[in-house]
Amino acid sequence: MSIAVNKKALHDYFIEERFEAGMVLTGWEVKAIRAGRGNIKEAYVVIKSGEIFILGMHVTPLPTASTHVNPDPTRTRKLLLHATEISKLIGKVERAGYTLVPLDLHFTRGRIKIEVGLAKGKKQHDKRDAEAEKDWKREQGRLLKERQR
Repeated sequence: MSIAVNKKALHDYFIEERFEAGMVLTGWEVKAIRAGRGNIKEAYVVIKSGEIFILGMHVTPLPTASTHVNPDPTRTRKLLLHATEISKLIGKVERAGYTLVPLDLHFTRGRIKIEVGLAKGKKQHDKRDAEAEKDWKREQGRLLKERQR
């Protein structure tokens, strides 16, 4: 079940590969995300000293959050992947010029996971081509519906 989707990433990047990663979260963050208060629109993924982190992911604290906890909505959160996946991502990002982009925040068997995409940036003409193709597909659907009537 999806919690938050980063539609802008699909518009701005060609997604080559997708990886599902766990996240290190605190208790109030889990409760807030379950309540639908997570946002990955402005987030990005970085590699620091062989580990992968997500920056800019906003989790709005619930008003019922504990009084002794001082919640930071945009703190840096560590992503959990297998060592082989991390080494593969590090190689692609540093050598091949790829970018890591958060795509989808979702539940998998009761756990909160994030889908990270290995992506290449689109040029402006690529974005226009993708938009034109999407419009054409929509128009085709309309024409087929009219023809069936």
